[in-house]
Formats: sequence, C-alpha cells, structure tokens
Amino acid sequence: MLTAVVGINWGDEGKGRMVDLLSEEYEVICRYQGGNNAGHTVINDKGKFTLNLLPSGVLRESTVNVMGAGMVINIEHLCGEISKLSEKGIALTPDNLKISDKAFICLPYHVRQDILEEERLKDKKYGSTRRGIAPAYGDKYMKKGLRTGDLLEPETLKDKLSAILEWKNLTLKSYNSSEANLTELFSWLNKFGALIRPYITDTTAYLSEASKSGKALLFEAQLGALRDIDYGIYPYTTSSQTLASYAAIGAGIPGVKLDRVIGVMKAYSSCVGEGPFAVEMFGDEAEALREAGFEYGAATGRPRRVGGFDIPASRYGIQIQGADEIALTKLDVLSYMDKIPVCTAYEIDGIKTDSFPAGDRLTRSKPVIEYLDGFKTDISKCRKTGDLPDAAVKYIEFIEKSVGCPVKYVSVGAGRDDYLTR
Repeated sequence: MLTAVVGINWGDEGKGRMVDLLSEEYEVICRYQGGNNAGHTVINDKGKFTLNLLPSGVLRESTVNVMGAGMVINIEHLCGEISKLSEKGIALTPDNLKISDKAFICLPYHVRQDILEEERLKDKKYGSTRRGIAPAYGDKYMKKGLRTGDLLEPETLKDKLSAILEWKNLTLKSYNSSEANLTELFSWLNKFGALIRPYITDTTAYLSEASKSGKALLFEAQLGALRDIDYGIYPYTTSSQTLASYAAIGAGIPGVKLDRVIGVMKAYSSCVGEGPFAVEMFGDEAEALREAGFEYGAATGRPRRVGGFDIPASRYGIQIQGADEIALTKLDVLSYMDKIPVCTAYEIDGIKTDSFPAGDRLTRSKPVIEYLDGFKTDISKCRKTGDLPDAAVKYIEFIEKSVGCPVKYVSVGAGRDDYLTR
C-alpha cells in the first residue's frame, strides 16, 4: 500500500497528527518536499512535538523515516530537531532515519537572502517564513547549490562551495549586504554535516526495494494544495510541489504509483502569510475562532488568519490532490458557535461562481456565506459517528456532499486518539 497524506487548503490542516495516527499501519514514512518553513504538531503519549523537517513517523519506534530528494534541508535546524527528540528519549539511528543523498542543502546565505528580499518588498512582501526556502529552491533549479551527498565527498566540497559563492556573492552585494564567507560556511558544513552524515544514503535504492517487497509506504506532504508552486495562489505560495502526484518523485521513487490519497482539511479555514483569503474573518469574530483553535503558526508562532469553511477552495484542493477520502480536523473547535459560517460560492465583479479562480480574479472574490446550525456541546469524547450531536453530523454531511469526497476521519481533539472513523 502506497498512501499520500496531503493538505487540501492553505496548509496547517493537521497533516502531522494524521501521519502520526496512521503511521501505526505503515512501515516507511517519507517527507517528499519542503523545508523547515512549516511545522507539523503532534500530541501523543510521549508529549507534544513540533516537527519542521523530520517525518511525523519518527515518533513511532516501528517506522523507518525517509527525507526525500525533493526536500531542501537546513542541516543545522535538522541537527537541532534530532537533538530535541533525543532529549525526550526518542533516538534516531541510520536504521530508522534515512536522508536522501539528492536532497538540497539550505545554507545560511539562503536565509539571509530570504530576509533581505522580504524587507526590500516591504508592503508587497509574500509573507515568507524567512527560512531561506525560496532562495534555496531557486538555486536548485539554477543548478547552483550543494546536495547532501556532497557532504560525503569532503575532498571536493570546498571547491564546489567556492565556485557557488563566487556567483552568490554577486546577488548579496546587490542588496548592499556583506559577502558570504567561504571559511565560515565550510566550517558550518563540516560541523553539522558530520552529525547527519551517517543518515545520508541512496534512498531511491532503499525505497525501491521496500516497495518491491510489499512494504506499506506513507508519503507526508508539507503545506497544502493552495500553496503549490504551480497550482496554488501564486505568487503567495511555497516554492515546491505540495501535491500528491509529486509524492513518489520527491520521495525518490518516481516510477511507482500511489494506491490512496488522504486529503486533510480543517472544519473551518486558516491561513498563515500573505495573499488572497476570501473567507477571512476580522475583529472579535476572528479572535474568537483563532483562540478556540489556537491558530498560531507551528514554525513561526505567527497568528493565523481564520474564516469559515471554504467550499470552492476545498473542492479545488481535492480535485488537484486527487483525494480519495478526507480527514476533517478540528471539528471540536466549532462547538462554541451558535451558527457555523460556510462559504458556498464567490462573487466576482457582481457574478456568482462556485469555482476557484486564479490570479487577480481571486483577489476580487467575495464570499457567499450560508449558516448551518451549531452543535453547542463538547464532542471531544466522541469516538463514533453515533456519539456526535445531530447538528455535527449534518455539518459533516453538508461538507462531504459539497466538496464531492467522502469524509473518512474526523478529529475531535488534539491527541492521537481524539478522532473517529466514519
């Protein structure tokens, strides 16, 4: 079984908790794109964890965890994550953590360039996390960077770095910034490279053999469909492919086909960063929902923008993800509402549409809101559909019918076991 767990909306849908939950059924968990620009929060019997780079399966001793070729990895940040897990008694070894030798390294000058560009843009900024992700992916496609496999070749590493810096410093100087220093960066690579070197391997060979032998593989995406570089709300996107169709490619086995795609979406909408967000609430209404759902970025701590469930956006996300079933998270958060707002369509230039637009038409979109009855009761102890109040069941069924995809899982709390299966 080859399964992808992906985000349907703007990210922060709760993919980490679903991967942690489902990882019991899988032997290999693969992160296939992105960097440390987003966080997957997992709460289980071991405590609360925020994982930026590591696959969410690392919290189960039974899984092998793979960081795929499609990732951009800040090796200093990764060493910090591994160290924090070790402090909590979770040991990672080359047997249960494997880093692709083809993954791209996010260097300190990528972070600096990211910050410099956001500051240059001022009011027109993209809402970057300032973690260096866009410059790293840009350099990857410019073929001006280092991959983790280069850390295994110390005799040529410095020469490669020197050649790249000759080019990169032209960019840094254009921002009136100091040049990147070869000695300092080489020392940085050696210091943190030495710590992760044992984990670096040919993950294509490993995953190919695992797939051929019938092992169950779970592919974990970062961010959501609407942040995809090609099909998201460009340019307010991430810089990688967040879609399920990229899972096998980014993980390292492009020749295999997925058996199942699980799309994760919240029972309402949330968004971190800039860009069009038609359903956004403001003032006291927004603050109430933000506090009820504790909507703050796992990677940055930034307050998330929040709003009612967005049917056009979710239907589009399901379509481009090719989702077979849905995991609906944070239904319990809505228990304080008398009436639950749902965006059923958009109005653009006076014309009503139920499709998700692109470009400037999206920025002009206004939500058409309908209200469903609230369920006004604590549902955190519900473990089957029959335990839910009728209004909560009707809300799930309304969403399921509206987006055209069955809701398989419903989370009613933050813990690993706080969910029900339909």
